[in-house]
Amino acid sequence: MLWKQRAENLVKRRQEDIKDQSQQFTAMKGAPKVILPEEAQRRVAEREARRARRRRARADFVNHYEGLSSDDEQSQSEDIKYKNELERIETEKNQLFEDVEEEFCKFKPIKAHFEKWKNEHGEPYREAYIGLCLPKLLTPLVKLEMITWNPLQTGCDMFEQLNWFKSLLLYGFTRGITPDPDDQDLKLIPSIVEKILIPKITAVTEGVWDPLSTSQTTALIGIIRKLSNDYPTININNKNTETLMHTIVARIKRTLDDDIFMPLYPKWVLENRGSGAYLFLQRQFWACIKLMGSILSWHGILSDKMIQELALDGVLNRYVLLGLQCTELSYELIEKCNTIMKIFPKQWFENLEDDTTIAPLQPFCRFLVMAATNMDKSSKDKNELERKEARDNVKQITKILVNMKAMDHAINVSNETSIQVR
Repeated sequence: MLWKQRAENLVKRRQEDIKDQSQQFTAMKGAPKVILPEEAQRRVAEREARRARRRRARADFVNHYEGLSSDDEQSQSEDIKYKNELERIETEKNQLFEDVEEEFCKFKPIKAHFEKWKNEHGEPYREAYIGLCLPKLLTPLVKLEMITWNPLQTGCDMFEQLNWFKSLLLYGFTRGITPDPDDQDLKLIPSIVEKILIPKITAVTEGVWDPLSTSQTTALIGIIRKLSNDYPTININNKNTETLMHTIVARIKRTLDDDIFMPLYPKWVLENRGSGAYLFLQRQFWACIKLMGSILSWHGILSDKMIQELALDGVLNRYVLLGLQCTELSYELIEKCNTIMKIFPKQWFENLEDDTTIAPLQPFCRFLVMAATNMDKSSKDKNELERKEARDNVKQITKILVNMKAMDHAINVSNETSIQVR
């Protein structure tokens, strides 16, 4: 598949970039200096050029962090090759039935033939189980039209705008006649959605979707929400839907295993905020935040237990806390923790018993308590302005804990720092 090859190339390039930077900045920890091979040096030049173009493109954006944008730009030659191949597929698709009469390869004439049969010879029509056979008969034509339909692509038409959907939408309905609820013809569109559209989306999810792409994730969630809301056959008891959900989870787990990396450096290496090691750490930290947000956006589709396993155990506790521990005890740390807290679904903190938040957030809460306590202790011998700044930061940490309904931890901070919980 053309899209799959392109997606694999982009993921491979991202993994090579992370590996290159990890090796390049290892020397800053006291290891022998690494001399990158010529191919890696070429990747460095290309990577920095893409970053520069992205910075220029978002010049008007504020509060953007390196690592939040998707590096999916292709070279001009790759882009031309991709577009030419797509055009070739589109041309061959249009030529496939050029020697076939329209009444046998177009939706409207085929629909008209079967509607005439049903209206003029209703009993033989029903005895032939046409309502059950029609989805299979139309499958090749529907698949052919959708061969270049990519639901992850920005600006892609929703499937309801495609010709097959508009042509078949009213099949089985006759003006002025109340349809029989048991008429199989009324299930034509839902059947095509279940047996053709869902497997198509599953294949795209498995081979093309990048969980680190915000635009792709938003598009995929949008179409799945629409299907679950508008088509009752699309539910967890449906085999194809279940396969799709398992594929989504498996793809996220693959990203966690293959695409996420948090470097660790001594404190003295990170003191220079312009160093490559510091910038690399920040990019990786915000990439983790981006992935966690992507996973949390599946709230309401995947179960809370699965989302918490993937986003909290798999990203927050495994990677993000490492990044936070490398962050200076300052307002920068507060900003990062606030960003994390704000992407959690509010429903998680409703109807919680006692004063304890959900279990997977306990490591994050303990880190916040430790950070608040250290901020307070380190400010004791500082001037009045610095002490006030430290106390303001502690108050912000307390507020974060309260918002997560971690009142036990907030009270602990209050006891340790003598700052009242509000």
